[in-house]
Amino acid sequence: MTNSAYQKIRNIVGPTGVVEKKLDQEKYLTEWRGYWRGSCDLIVRPNSVDDVSSIVKICNNQSIPITPQSGNTGLVGGGVPSGGIILSLDRMDKILNVNVSNSTLTCESGTILKNVQTAADSVDRIFPLSLASEESCLIGGNLATNAGGVHVVRYGNIRDLVVGLEVVLPNGKIWNGLRSLKKDNTGYDLKHLFIGSEGTLGIITRCILKLFPKPQQISTAFVAAKSIEKIIKLFLKFSKFAGETLSVFEYMNSLSVEIATNSIKGNRYPFSAFYPNFVLVELTSSNQNNELALTMESILSDAIADGTILNAVLAKSIEQRSNFWRIRETIPEAQNFKGASIKNDISVPISNVQKFIEEADQATSQIVPNIRHISFGHIGDGNIHYNLSQPTNMEKNTYLEKRNVLVEKINTIVQKLEGSFSAEHGIGLLKKNELTRYRSNEEVELMKMLKKMLDPSDIMNPGKLL
Repeated sequence: MTNSAYQKIRNIVGPTGVVEKKLDQEKYLTEWRGYWRGSCDLIVRPNSVDDVSSIVKICNNQSIPITPQSGNTGLVGGGVPSGGIILSLDRMDKILNVNVSNSTLTCESGTILKNVQTAADSVDRIFPLSLASEESCLIGGNLATNAGGVHVVRYGNIRDLVVGLEVVLPNGKIWNGLRSLKKDNTGYDLKHLFIGSEGTLGIITRCILKLFPKPQQISTAFVAAKSIEKIIKLFLKFSKFAGETLSVFEYMNSLSVEIATNSIKGNRYPFSAFYPNFVLVELTSSNQNNELALTMESILSDAIADGTILNAVLAKSIEQRSNFWRIRETIPEAQNFKGASIKNDISVPISNVQKFIEEADQATSQIVPNIRHISFGHIGDGNIHYNLSQPTNMEKNTYLEKRNVLVEKINTIVQKLEGSFSAEHGIGLLKKNELTRYRSNEEVELMKMLKKMLDPSDIMNPGKLL
């Protein structure tokens, strides 16, 4: 970067918009788990869309790479810089409008997800995207990766929760797509081009999000079953008899529940006996007259009677419900106590989930005997976090040397079962090779054509995704 460009960008954001202290720079340069550390010439924190536009114009004119960065909570290295500048959106954190009549919320892309949820709650609404990182992740990053979470089975991914976007294009021009219309068939729906693009096609600066009525009733249960086949059968029962009130259907295998209850203080195992598979089920309704507890009890009683499930516990208090949720949400944390973990974020059609886990368990055990399988996730939409912890009798480095062969085997099985090797987390740095290997040449070429058309100088998050 030339000194002239450096000074021009610095003048745009002012002294408070540049991160100059080495200690302060670390959180922007280093991936939060320490897996990657990047480098850049400048870290800037613009305060408005006009600032972003002006900075991008300078970078485009001088072919300076830009790494857009939100909360830096991603899992595939999508925000790790390689030269140029980091453009952090963390100062653009304003909630601009909450429209109760339209059930929409407009905010800047640096807004923390939890703050969006809180703002929705203040008007008796919910924004249903819910993630483990919701107190630190930013909406811009959620949009850039098309985040999912635990409520996809009812509300969809964030792509389904967006009404409009504002995006700064690679040439610095601002595309204003902030229209809060449910119906608009005037040409291509351009917002979907940028959602899930990981900052490679433009920088999302503002968005209009959908809000939903706040639940007036919640019924939660922790359920045990013999097999995934039985859990899928239970899912079909809930889909039929609970309908749209089914909001959560989260799978956990025995080892994932075991480590969450044994390794995390305060988590309590819900049963007196141990079982091979579990699912967290939650029904919600904004209708006070909807007897959700009776619906839950009826479905579970029927499932026990016909052998679909082995046991079930209904939450009778807020604390009991919180305990159920803590078990599910602390599984990733609990894995840290079990040594190195090779994580896989896959999805397959729901009908193929059992086949995937059976084949993947067998194949990975042949590669690494005594490997520990920690499977959990959003089985209601076919998304499983298939994580592999190192055997107790193997050194960490020896185990991690097996990563590539393990991941390749898993992804081959996923492809055979018509699934995806990246259901939620994106591509970033981590999965670029997999994209070209497991997506068709036509798909990859089409992506490259779009990238070249919108960003001919390849300044937007270069080296990521493609």
